[in-house]
Amino acid sequence: MLKNLDPALNADVLYVLRSMGHGDTLVIADTNFPSDSIARHTVFGELLRIDNVSAARAFKAVLSVLPLDTPLQPSVGRMEIMGAPDEIPAVQAEVQAEIDAAEGQSAPMYGIERFKFYDEAKKAYAVIQTGETRFYGCFLITKGVIPPASA
Repeated sequence: MLKNLDPALNADVLYVLRSMGHGDTLVIADTNFPSDSIARHTVFGELLRIDNVSAARAFKAVLSVLPLDTPLQPSVGRMEIMGAPDEIPAVQAEVQAEIDAAEGQSAPMYGIERFKFYDEAKKAYAVIQTGETRFYGCFLITKGVIPPASA
């Protein structure tokens, strides 16, 4: 254990989050997502895991250390439900609550059509698979910056 770090963040996840730069993207996926095969196409090239937690719990952990690129654009995309792209299932509403809490304001997610999501996920820096069992618990995050203390 380390002080001030969420215990859900393992060494591999921390390494990747630190290695990412501004504008790099990260996939946080549910257990049904083809995480391993998609991860092989990413910059990191290997699947990361935050097992036995929901998507919202994984978001809470990741957002405790990762800045979002929210000042300029929406920074979290959600996989849209096929046939109901504007519907927000409970898993996505829970993640939205974690995003808003981390940002201290409303930071709405944007929708990504399912098959486009797969294509975009292959371009990501890395994929983290969670223990989320509910459908449509798949998200694409854009990393932001931490300004200097004097800014």
